[in-house]
Amino acid sequence: MALVFDAAILSRKADIPEQFVWPADEAPPVGDVEEIAVPVVDLAGILSGDGLRDLAAACELHGFFQVVNHGVDPALLAEAYRCCDAFYARAIDEKQRAQRRPGENHGYAGSFVGRFSSRLPWKETMSFNCSAAPENSRMVVDYFVAALGEEYRHTGEVYQEYCNEMTRLALDVTDVLSTCLGLGRGVLRGFFEGGDSVMRLNHYPPCPQPHQTLGTGPHHDPTSLTLLHQDEVGGLQVFTGGAWCAVRPRSDAFVVNIGDTFAALTNGRHASCLHRAVVNGRAARRSLTFFLNPQLDRPVVPPPELLALDGRPRAYPDFTWREFLEFTQKKYRSDSRTLDAFVAWIAQGRGRGGHGSRPEEESG
Repeated sequence: MALVFDAAILSRKADIPEQFVWPADEAPPVGDVEEIAVPVVDLAGILSGDGLRDLAAACELHGFFQVVNHGVDPALLAEAYRCCDAFYARAIDEKQRAQRRPGENHGYAGSFVGRFSSRLPWKETMSFNCSAAPENSRMVVDYFVAALGEEYRHTGEVYQEYCNEMTRLALDVTDVLSTCLGLGRGVLRGFFEGGDSVMRLNHYPPCPQPHQTLGTGPHHDPTSLTLLHQDEVGGLQVFTGGAWCAVRPRSDAFVVNIGDTFAALTNGRHASCLHRAVVNGRAARRSLTFFLNPQLDRPVVPPPELLALDGRPRAYPDFTWREFLEFTQKKYRSDSRTLDAFVAWIAQGRGRGGHGSRPEEESG
């Protein structure tokens, strides 16, 4: 019988299925880990002086920071969590009405069951595409109604508004990062105009053996920027200084992770954040994650102003977001080496000589 990640059943078992057990050198340790100290950017103020230098240093070291005074209505955030909880409280067969199909980046997924056979993450996700293009102003609402039925129209309305706010906030963050790079505010905004972004609702059920598995394995996001809000349970960890460090939840803050595509856009100046999520033995954890992306066929090329300012050779070849997305969906399981593997795949003729992924991670 095929394995199904049914949180209502698996959370009550004494042991977890072997497919969810991670190797001892990758599984989280018993006990707490040190908390990371990262810059907290106040978007209501003007970033300058030491604050700007601290942020620039963090972006170049580990690609991780937090933002406050972001302008997102707390009532909208609360309703987004309420809708998330309501969806994940449904029976598995109802959630599977929006089942994610192989090769797609949207829909419901109970772990990576059906895609991979080992080191499975202890989580379920609901992902959907969103776009700032005017013709896609109802894209999220239409998706929820089409995939799950008319009773999910309100849920779609909530996440449509939430995605609009995340798009605004993410673009504001690009202005801050542009300043860190020594460029003018707004230089990076055009790259994301009409982009193909993704929203994901994460649910990490209680786990009977939390130190044998991971909610999300170590990886760099292949996307551009990730804006994440985690609940009070926590579980996000960032790798820096040779160790995993915990990120303390802040209800008033959004976590920002720099991803592989943004690292390439900055010619390697900004680092793609290596992170993972651990699970809890007693409480479920939820997080709301927005991935900012450019249009699918927009070439990922550093701005001429940045290349002139740095005077450094190009760190990465040209590619499109569509190519990188399809590489991670169909050829390679995102991990700590995704961008390197993708660059090698390009060098080998974009697949004519093989794609470099591990055999057990090749299925879509």
